[in-house]
Amino acid sequence: MVRLPAEEGRHLTRVLRLGEGAEIAVFDGRGHEYLAQVISVEGQVVRIEPRARLEPAAEPSVTLSVAHALLKGRKLDDVVRDLTMVGVSVVQPLETERVETWPRDASRWARIAVASAKQCGRAVVPTVATSLQFPTYLQVADDDVRLLLAEPSAAVDAVETLSQLSAEPRPARATLMVGPEGGWSPAEVALARDAGFRPLTLGRRTWRADAAALCAVGVLQYLWGDLG
Repeated sequence: MVRLPAEEGRHLTRVLRLGEGAEIAVFDGRGHEYLAQVISVEGQVVRIEPRARLEPAAEPSVTLSVAHALLKGRKLDDVVRDLTMVGVSVVQPLETERVETWPRDASRWARIAVASAKQCGRAVVPTVATSLQFPTYLQVADDDVRLLLAEPSAAVDAVETLSQLSAEPRPARATLMVGPEGGWSPAEVALARDAGFRPLTLGRRTWRADAAALCAVGVLQYLWGDLG
Protein backbone atom coordinates (compact mmCIF):
# COMPACT_ATOMS: atom_id res chain seq x y z
CA MET A 1 0.00 0.00 0.00
CA VAL A 2 1.01 3.61 -0.55
CA ARG A 3 0.15 6.54 1.68
CA LEU A 4 -0.90 9.65 -0.18
CA PRO A 5 0.77 12.96 0.74
CA ALA A 6 -1.35 14.81 3.28
CA GLU A 7 -2.42 17.52 0.83
CA GLU A 8 -3.52 14.93 -1.74
CA GLY A 9 -5.36 12.96 0.93
CA ARG A 10 -7.31 16.06 1.96
CA HIS A 11 -8.14 16.81 -1.66
CA LEU A 12 -9.41 13.28 -2.22
CA THR A 13 -11.66 13.20 0.84
CA ARG A 14 -12.80 16.84 1.15
CA VAL A 15 -12.93 18.06 -2.46
CA LEU A 16 -13.55 14.89 -4.46
CA ARG A 17 -15.47 13.31 -1.52
CA LEU A 18 -14.11 9.85 -2.23
CA GLY A 19 -13.67 7.10 0.32
CA GLU A 20 -12.68 3.45 0.72
CA GLY A 21 -13.14 1.35 -2.39
CA ALA A 22 -12.96 4.25 -4.84
CA GLU A 23 -10.84 3.79 -7.97
CA ILE A 24 -8.55 6.66 -8.86
CA ALA A 25 -5.68 7.44 -11.24
CA VAL A 26 -2.43 8.48 -9.54
CA PHE A 27 0.97 9.55 -10.87
CA ASP A 28 4.40 10.02 -9.33
CA GLY A 29 5.41 13.20 -11.18
CA ARG A 30 8.21 11.36 -13.05
CA GLY A 31 6.16 9.88 -15.88
CA HIS A 32 4.49 6.87 -14.22
CA GLU A 33 0.72 6.63 -13.87
CA TYR A 34 -1.39 3.93 -12.21
CA LEU A 35 -4.98 2.89 -11.65
CA ALA A 36 -5.35 2.50 -7.88
CA GLN A 37 -7.98 1.74 -5.26
CA VAL A 38 -8.48 3.59 -1.98
CA ILE A 39 -7.88 1.00 0.75
CA SER A 40 -8.31 3.02 3.91
CA VAL A 41 -9.20 6.52 5.09
CA GLU A 42 -8.30 7.42 8.66
CA GLY A 43 -8.75 11.15 9.15
CA GLN A 44 -6.27 12.76 6.79
CA VAL A 45 -4.31 9.54 6.31
CA VAL A 46 -5.31 7.92 3.01
CA ARG A 47 -3.76 4.68 1.79
CA ILE A 48 -4.13 3.33 -1.71
CA GLU A 49 -3.16 0.18 -3.57
CA PRO A 50 -1.88 0.50 -7.17
CA ARG A 51 -3.69 -2.03 -9.37
CA ALA A 52 -2.54 -1.50 -12.94
CA ARG A 53 -0.05 0.55 -14.90
CA LEU A 54 -1.57 3.21 -17.16
CA GLU A 55 -0.02 4.70 -20.28
CA PRO A 56 0.39 8.44 -19.65
CA ALA A 57 0.27 11.13 -22.30
CA ALA A 58 3.52 11.29 -24.24
CA GLU A 59 6.05 13.93 -23.29
CA PRO A 60 7.51 16.27 -25.95
CA SER A 61 10.47 14.87 -27.88
CA VAL A 62 12.49 18.03 -27.18
CA THR A 63 13.28 18.58 -23.50
CA LEU A 64 12.52 22.27 -23.12
CA SER A 65 13.52 24.55 -20.25
CA VAL A 66 12.05 28.03 -19.91
CA ALA A 67 14.01 30.63 -17.96
CA HIS A 68 11.48 33.37 -17.24
CA ALA A 69 12.07 36.75 -15.63
CA LEU A 70 10.09 37.44 -12.47
CA LEU A 71 6.87 39.36 -13.10
CA LYS A 72 4.79 41.79 -11.09
CA GLY A 73 2.23 40.45 -8.65
CA ARG A 74 1.38 36.80 -9.20
CA LYS A 75 1.60 36.78 -12.97
CA LEU A 76 4.31 34.11 -12.87
CA ASP A 77 1.75 31.78 -11.25
CA ASP A 78 -0.13 31.70 -14.56
CA VAL A 79 3.09 31.22 -16.50
CA VAL A 80 4.05 28.17 -14.41
CA ARG A 81 0.53 26.72 -14.77
CA ASP A 82 0.49 27.16 -18.55
CA LEU A 83 4.04 25.93 -19.15
CA THR A 84 3.25 22.79 -17.16
CA MET A 85 0.26 22.10 -19.40
CA VAL A 86 2.26 22.37 -22.62
CA GLY A 87 5.01 20.01 -21.45
CA VAL A 88 7.92 22.18 -20.37
CA SER A 89 10.47 20.24 -18.31
CA VAL A 90 12.06 23.02 -16.24
CA VAL A 91 10.87 26.49 -15.24
CA GLN A 92 13.71 28.70 -14.01
CA PRO A 93 12.65 32.09 -12.54
CA LEU A 94 15.18 34.82 -13.29
CA GLU A 95 16.16 38.00 -11.47
CA THR A 96 16.90 40.43 -14.29
CA GLU A 97 17.88 44.08 -14.49
CA ARG A 98 14.35 45.41 -15.02
CA VAL A 99 12.54 43.16 -12.55
CA GLU A 100 10.76 44.96 -9.71
CA THR A 101 10.11 42.04 -7.34
CA TRP A 102 12.54 39.48 -5.97
CA PRO A 103 10.90 36.36 -4.47
CA ARG A 104 13.26 33.42 -4.02
CA ASP A 105 10.97 30.68 -2.64
CA ALA A 106 9.79 28.33 -5.39
CA SER A 107 7.50 26.24 -3.15
CA ARG A 108 4.35 28.08 -4.24
CA TRP A 109 5.18 27.61 -7.93
CA ALA A 110 5.96 23.94 -7.31
CA ARG A 111 2.46 23.43 -5.88
CA ILE A 112 0.95 25.22 -8.87
CA ALA A 113 2.89 22.92 -11.21
CA VAL A 114 1.55 19.82 -9.42
CA ALA A 115 -2.03 21.11 -9.59
CA SER A 116 -1.66 21.95 -13.27
CA ALA A 117 -0.24 18.51 -14.10
CA LYS A 118 -3.19 16.87 -12.34
CA GLN A 119 -5.68 19.07 -14.17
CA CYS A 120 -4.31 18.40 -17.66
CA GLY A 121 -3.51 14.71 -17.15
CA ARG A 122 0.26 15.02 -17.39
CA ALA A 123 2.24 12.40 -15.47
CA VAL A 124 5.41 14.53 -15.26
CA VAL A 125 5.68 17.57 -13.01
CA PRO A 126 8.26 20.07 -14.24
CA THR A 127 11.04 21.24 -11.98
CA VAL A 128 10.40 24.78 -10.73
CA ALA A 129 13.73 26.07 -9.49
CA THR A 130 14.57 28.77 -7.00
CA SER A 131 15.12 32.10 -8.75
CA LEU A 132 18.62 32.90 -9.99
CA GLN A 133 20.29 36.12 -10.98
CA PHE A 134 20.58 36.49 -14.74
CA PRO A 135 24.42 36.28 -14.96
CA THR A 136 24.45 33.21 -12.72
CA TYR A 137 21.99 31.38 -14.93
CA LEU A 138 24.03 32.11 -18.04
CA GLN A 139 26.91 30.20 -16.49
CA VAL A 140 24.90 26.98 -16.09
CA ALA A 141 22.71 26.98 -19.23
CA ASP A 142 24.21 24.46 -21.68
CA ASP A 143 21.41 23.01 -23.83
CA ASP A 144 21.85 22.24 -27.54
CA VAL A 145 19.74 25.24 -28.58
CA ARG A 146 19.62 28.42 -26.47
CA LEU A 147 17.12 31.10 -27.45
CA LEU A 148 16.49 34.59 -26.10
CA LEU A 149 12.98 35.83 -26.89
CA ALA A 150 13.27 39.44 -28.03
CA GLU A 151 10.60 42.06 -28.71
CA PRO A 152 10.35 43.09 -32.37
CA SER A 153 10.82 46.73 -31.33
CA ALA A 154 14.00 46.03 -29.34
CA ALA A 155 17.23 47.40 -30.73
CA VAL A 156 18.79 43.95 -31.18
CA ASP A 157 20.97 43.24 -34.20
CA ALA A 158 20.86 39.94 -36.09
CA VAL A 159 17.62 38.68 -34.57
CA GLU A 160 16.79 35.23 -35.90
CA THR A 161 13.41 34.34 -37.35
CA LEU A 162 11.27 31.24 -37.02
CA SER A 163 11.94 30.31 -40.64
CA GLN A 164 15.67 30.19 -39.92
CA LEU A 165 15.09 28.00 -36.88
CA SER A 166 12.76 25.63 -38.75
CA ALA A 167 15.53 24.83 -41.24
CA GLU A 168 17.73 23.35 -38.50
CA PRO A 169 17.67 19.77 -37.17
CA ARG A 170 15.45 19.15 -34.17
CA PRO A 171 17.49 19.45 -30.95
CA ALA A 172 17.38 17.03 -28.04
CA ARG A 173 17.37 19.80 -25.44
CA ALA A 174 16.61 23.50 -25.69
CA THR A 175 16.34 26.56 -23.46
CA LEU A 176 14.13 29.59 -24.01
CA MET A 177 14.67 32.80 -22.01
CA VAL A 178 11.79 35.26 -21.64
CA GLY A 179 12.20 38.74 -20.18
CA PRO A 180 10.16 40.89 -17.76
CA GLU A 181 7.56 43.58 -18.47
CA GLY A 182 10.33 46.08 -19.23
CA GLY A 183 12.18 43.76 -21.60
CA TRP A 184 15.88 42.91 -21.73
CA SER A 185 18.52 45.55 -21.26
CA PRO A 186 21.21 45.91 -23.99
CA ALA A 187 23.80 44.64 -21.50
CA GLU A 188 21.75 41.48 -20.84
CA VAL A 189 21.38 40.79 -24.55
CA ALA A 190 25.14 41.12 -24.98
CA LEU A 191 25.84 38.78 -22.06
CA ALA A 192 23.34 36.23 -23.34
CA ARG A 193 24.93 36.24 -26.78
CA ASP A 194 28.34 35.68 -25.26
CA ALA A 195 26.85 32.64 -23.46
CA GLY A 196 25.56 31.15 -26.72
CA PHE A 197 21.98 32.46 -26.68
CA ARG A 198 20.45 33.46 -30.00
CA PRO A 199 17.91 36.32 -30.03
CA LEU A 200 14.60 35.20 -31.57
CA THR A 201 11.47 37.14 -32.43
CA LEU A 202 7.97 35.76 -33.02
CA GLY A 203 7.10 38.42 -35.57
CA ARG A 204 5.87 41.99 -35.61
CA ARG A 205 3.63 41.97 -32.53
CA THR A 206 4.76 42.71 -28.99
CA TRP A 207 3.37 40.11 -26.58
CA ARG A 208 2.51 40.64 -22.93
CA ALA A 209 5.26 39.29 -20.70
CA ASP A 210 2.94 36.72 -19.09
CA ALA A 211 1.68 35.47 -22.49
CA ALA A 212 4.87 35.46 -24.55
CA ALA A 213 6.31 32.22 -23.16
CA LEU A 214 3.18 30.17 -23.84
CA CYS A 215 2.98 31.47 -27.39
CA ALA A 216 6.68 30.86 -28.03
CA VAL A 217 6.63 27.33 -26.64
CA GLY A 218 3.63 26.44 -28.78
CA VAL A 219 5.36 27.70 -31.92
CA LEU A 220 8.61 25.90 -31.09
CA GLN A 221 6.77 22.64 -30.41
CA TYR A 222 5.04 22.96 -33.76
CA LEU A 223 8.39 23.47 -35.52
CA TRP A 224 9.87 20.46 -33.72
CA GLY A 225 6.89 18.17 -34.38
CA ASP A 226 5.69 18.00 -30.77
CA LEU A 227 2.09 19.05 -31.36
CA GLY A 228 1.07 16.02 -33.40
